[in-house]
Amino acid sequence: MSISPVKTLFVTAGSWHLPQTAMAFEQRGALAGLWMSDRNKGRVPADKFNWCWPMFALTKPLWFTPLPAYWAERLFWDSLPVWKVWLKLQRLPECNVIHARAGYALEPFQRAGRKILKVVDCCNSHPTTQVGYWQRELDLFAPGQKPVVPPFMFRRMNREIALADVLLCPSDFVRDTMIAHGVSAEKCFVCPFGFDNKLFTPRAQIPENPRFIFVGTLCLRKGVQYLLRAFSLVKKQMPSATLVLVGGLQWELKNELKKWEGTFEHIPFCRQSQLVTELQRATAFVFPSCEEGFSRAIVEAMGCALPVIASYESGATTLIQDGVNGLIVRPQDIAGLAQAMQRVTDPVFNRRLGQAGYETAKDRTWQRYGDEVLEHYRMRLARQS
Repeated sequence: MSISPVKTLFVTAGSWHLPQTAMAFEQRGALAGLWMSDRNKGRVPADKFNWCWPMFALTKPLWFTPLPAYWAERLFWDSLPVWKVWLKLQRLPECNVIHARAGYALEPFQRAGRKILKVVDCCNSHPTTQVGYWQRELDLFAPGQKPVVPPFMFRRMNREIALADVLLCPSDFVRDTMIAHGVSAEKCFVCPFGFDNKLFTPRAQIPENPRFIFVGTLCLRKGVQYLLRAFSLVKKQMPSATLVLVGGLQWELKNELKKWEGTFEHIPFCRQSQLVTELQRATAFVFPSCEEGFSRAIVEAMGCALPVIASYESGATTLIQDGVNGLIVRPQDIAGLAQAMQRVTDPVFNRRLGQAGYETAKDRTWQRYGDEVLEHYRMRLARQS
């Protein structure tokens, strides 16, 4: 039986990667609309973009005030009532798929008809896994602290997972945590993120002195505390080595980071063009996350032919096979991480890993990502018809 063409409504507070996905769907005539609180910035046709400007007006100034990062982020989560009121005032476009970011899918799903495919875009592992892994690191390195994401958001995510027809998982790790918590494997679709392969291009050479780079929010959940300890071991063997941390500093890591002042370079904010330069100057990209959905910086580093050292919990094993096109480590294994970092300083091994990683990632554009997701929606809709 034939089905009508896919028409997808994308919904998210903030933006995350949904504008890129929406544009990929627009190229295939499959976009019904994009609803989000961030500005459009000209990516999606104006007639298909719906801007939650009240939430934007409430939350955007928070990032430019002297408020501690904890409170700025917490106020973003606590602005959910504004988002919910705005949603009630919107009229759903004609669509047969609602694709919403985890935490912001509940209200659209409740309004969706029975024939509409409901998709949760899972930015992290199962909520129970996420809060458990996060709290463990806080207990060890910031005793008495709790995750900045409030408990009610984790409760919402659990309800959304139960309502969803499809869980879009960016990594094997995310899918595995869903299954471990009772979600049917049939419900999960794994598709790692894309990247701009015209911007992130292969580096020209390997640096003479070892230079390791991390890209992401500097927080306990992403394993920066273990990376700093591992690098201290590397530095003893290779005094000329440097470690570059690219990303904003989260409140929970501040005290821990003070212990390691002077042992790393910190770039708090990096435009995409500058990030390309930093990746191309590096010996390896290191990302020993303790919990993640899938770090987009992984595939961007692979696009720069930069060897990647990362954990299963970062989502890396979705694209990387240990010793073939990257190295997989346990985030809490400080000695093992240090050994991997030293191992990639061998020029021949470094070049081989980097080139293999590039061959794996070079065609993983956002359009390819969108096409793979779109094809899965077609298949799911065909089953329902």
